[in-house]
Amino acid sequence: GKVGTFGISYGAHTQAALAALNPPNLACMFMDSGGFTNAHHNSARNGGAFELRQVVWAYTNAKTSPEATANPEILAALEAEDLRGWFQRMPWKPGHSPLRWVPEYEDYIFEMWTQGDFNEYWQQLGICNELYFDQYSDVPQMHMGSWYDPYTKTTTRNFTGLGAIKKSPIHMILGPWTHGAHDVSFAGDVDFGPQSVVSGDLADDYNDLRLRWFDRWLKGLENGADDDAPVKIFVMGGGDGHRTEDDRLYHGGEWRSMEAWPPAGARTSKLYLHDDGSLKVSKPYADAAPSGYQFDPQNPVPTVGGNISSGADIIIGGAFDQREGERFYGSEAPYMPLSSRHDVLVFQTPPLEQEVTVVGPVTVKLWASSSAVDTDFTAKLVDVHPPSQDFPHGFDMNLCDGIIRARYRDSTERQEFMTPGQVYEFTIELYPTANRFTKGHRIRVDISSSNFPRLDVNPNTGELLGRSRRTVIADNTVYHDTAHPSHVELYVMES
Repeated sequence: GKVGTFGISYGAHTQAALAALNPPNLACMFMDSGGFTNAHHNSARNGGAFELRQVVWAYTNAKTSPEATANPEILAALEAEDLRGWFQRMPWKPGHSPLRWVPEYEDYIFEMWTQGDFNEYWQQLGICNELYFDQYSDVPQMHMGSWYDPYTKTTTRNFTGLGAIKKSPIHMILGPWTHGAHDVSFAGDVDFGPQSVVSGDLADDYNDLRLRWFDRWLKGLENGADDDAPVKIFVMGGGDGHRTEDDRLYHGGEWRSMEAWPPAGARTSKLYLHDDGSLKVSKPYADAAPSGYQFDPQNPVPTVGGNISSGADIIIGGAFDQREGERFYGSEAPYMPLSSRHDVLVFQTPPLEQEVTVVGPVTVKLWASSSAVDTDFTAKLVDVHPPSQDFPHGFDMNLCDGIIRARYRDSTERQEFMTPGQVYEFTIELYPTANRFTKGHRIRVDISSSNFPRLDVNPNTGELLGRSRRTVIADNTVYHDTAHPSHVELYVMES
């Protein structure tokens, strides 16, 4: 017989692990929001940092574990823990954490938290499937994801990696949603319109979308599924920016069909960081002064949206105005814009004279130094909506972000600390995106050194990962001159 598989998140991870074994009778797959390409590269770790949503996931699932189910005292102990309070005591100590009641989950977290090198642990089948692509089942596959999902890189890398070596059809769908939220037209505080959901647009509903794929590849029905363009993505933007009835910004967008990822019609474009805070096509001049800031691990930049799942009310995913608020962990009154912080460098274009559509991977190349032997550098791409009657202060909408832990700047497999004061080159791989920056908007890049509680905070001391007991303030400096042309690289669609 023929076997077809489907599943979201963990159900996608297990599909990927199955396909890497190339089992008999597997005929097709529909993988949604998961399927670890490389959990060390993204999803569990990220640029050398640790994704703390994994901690929330473990705590939530520990409460439904066999141990907690069988023993009411264990469940009561877990439910009595103040997880928000525990986030103020990071990094945790084994045996002295909110997960201590279920040691299996605690061990799982500390394994990931403390193993930063890309070693045998991370190269296992099931969590690093790109190492097993050659033996992967050559069957029709649909890879589905979204722009505010933590597995966006996994979705695109599965599509490109498998599509390059397999003969069977490999397709990809990317919408503007958070993790698995196919029939919700908003992500965070931004609405993309009724056309952005699956039901009524891509298909009658989500089940119909999957059934069409299975009817073609399990039953052999000639329903046209194999004639569809390999890539269907939702390009965000183009809306008028009004405030909706649900108190969200209307950003709008549209579905586009494409033959490849990145799109064949996109060209790479570099925008350079300048010492006056501008972001320009022109390169910086020779004697441009660097930009510096102090990064205090005791006062990290709060996470305001992004590619997040399983964060409960501690780490909130989606698109938001980049401003602190009561709902965002670590924020403090009077809840000012993140751009006002002294440890956030802001570089932006003038208001655009014509629209710019960005579709593809996003990379920031940074030349920087630090007074510390180890530190982090973060980058965030922002669509700056101008002030309007509905939003008098404008709306700084986060699109994607990334991080690099300095000790992993040259290799994910080995650590190399910095010499304080020496300038190094860093590559920060942000999440891919698709956004239409309309006329009057600005393209902005924010540079800093933390994004908490989404990512663990670097103590700047060079101690063992996940086991630091000290912190030091780092003087971090970003260079943007002729010899050190720091920039963001975007894929821009031709008009």
